[in-house]
Amino acid sequence: MNDLAIGALGAVVLVDVRRPRSSFAAIDFFERRGIPFVVGVNGFFGEHPYPAEDVREALALPADVRVLLCDARERESCRDVLIALIDQLIASAAGGTAGRRTAP
Repeated sequence: MNDLAIGALGAVVLVDVRRPRSSFAAIDFFERRGIPFVVGVNGFFGEHPYPAEDVREALALPADVRVLLCDARERESCRDVLIALIDQLIASAAGGTAGRRTAP
C-alpha cells in the first residue's frame, strides 16, 4: 500500500458502518504519513444508522478530519466526498500545514 501513497495529496477513507473496525488500518496509514484525508461513511439505500459525529467518536478521529455520510453507489454522493477532500487540501495549502497531521 505504500506505493499507492507516493505523491498522494490526500485520500478518502470509505467506512462501512457494518464493519467500522476494518477502517482503522487505512486511517492509521494516512495519519502516520501525514496525508490529509476525509472519511466517507457509506450508507446503504440512503440509510445511515449513525450520525457523522458518532462515527467520528467511534473511530477516534480528530476534529480536523471531515466525516461525511455518503452512498458510494451514487455519483452525486461520491462527488460531494471528493469535493470535501479538495476543499480540505485547498485549506491546508492556504494555511501552510493547517489540517495536515504529522507522523508521530
